[in-house]
Amino acid sequence: MTIRMALTHTTSYRYGTPATASYNEARLEPRSDRRQTVLSWDLDVSPAARIGHHVDYWGTMVHHFDIQGPHSELTVVARAVVEAGMVEVGPGDATWDDLASPEVEDRFHELLVPTGVVDMDHEDIAAAAAEIRARSATPAEAAEAVAGWVHDTHVFEQGFTGITTTASEVLTARRGVCQDFAHLSLALLRSMGIPSWYVSGYLHPTVDPEIEETVVGESHAWVAAWTGRVWPLDPTSLVPVHERHVRVAAGRDYHDVAPFRGLYAGSGEGDTLDVSVEVTRKA
Repeated sequence: MTIRMALTHTTSYRYGTPATASYNEARLEPRSDRRQTVLSWDLDVSPAARIGHHVDYWGTMVHHFDIQGPHSELTVVARAVVEAGMVEVGPGDATWDDLASPEVEDRFHELLVPTGVVDMDHEDIAAAAAEIRARSATPAEAAEAVAGWVHDTHVFEQGFTGITTTASEVLTARRGVCQDFAHLSLALLRSMGIPSWYVSGYLHPTVDPEIEETVVGESHAWVAAWTGRVWPLDPTSLVPVHERHVRVAAGRDYHDVAPFRGLYAGSGEGDTLDVSVEVTRKA
């Protein structure tokens, strides 16, 4: 089954005092792959700016632009139509010996080591990873167990964490949002020697959405583990990554795939940020 979705992602900055210049980049464009086909894509920036683009190290499309001159507001609207669910991706057949081979460790080195938010040296993370590894005959079985364990032992709660919250802090608090669930899953997977990516995108919030019904959505995060093939898993929803998911970017953690970031010249006082996502099933 496939679902065609129209996505509108709006980011609005309002400066307390006008910015004299700003430099920005956005990772908002989905790319076609075996799971999804991008049918259309558009990016609007106000005030108007010349938009450039490049593909980053991790294969994500990055749009970049600067605004030279005073502006009190910056609005970025990304629109896409994507058909998702072209192929349902399952686990591979790699063994633990395969993952321990020098070839695999060298190929995926950057996806096996800690980052600032995917900390792996905490004793509770090591203990949980060891327990899951001991009862898993294959890496695929362990990856699925990680997603289930994070989902079952943690509470989804907004406002409790931020973009600098570490995996060990999430484990201690036993709560967080999809970003936190992904970071903790990555810490557990990498502790077992399973190469793994942080993936950002969107998840349609309705199980069986009505055609032409527009609903409020939000950015979403999940993981992908290499278990002989790249296998996406969603520890937050625990539903298969299939027709309701739209992938945008992947990297080592959130900081490789942040949807929007920028620098500006201004006071920084009284600034506000609004982000909204609308999702409409088209077919």
